[in-house]
Amino acid sequence: IEAIQSSTRGAVDAISEIGDIIDRINDIQTTIASAVEEQTATTNEIARSVTEAATGANGIAADIAEVAAAASSTQRGSEDTLASATSLAGMATELKRLLAQFRY
Repeated sequence: IEAIQSSTRGAVDAISEIGDIIDRINDIQTTIASAVEEQTATTNEIARSVTEAATGANGIAADIAEVAAAASSTQRGSEDTLASATSLAGMATELKRLLAQFRY
């Protein structure tokens, strides 16, 4: 009977120790789950920030394209103005030459 009681006490102690280990594992699992939840929230925030940055970059690229188009249009206008001014200068020279013929 003493041997059975001793074995029973040993089993009870082992079961109690197993219960303690299970409690510690449960605490660790809770800590891990909390960390995973926090990492998920952080990852979602990073993804949102990256999406906003990409949207901003796309807006900037569109603005740059508009500025480039406006610069190109301005260049064409400047070239046209230069051609007109050159033509007018030529006409002015010709008019000056024709007026000089009438004065003498």
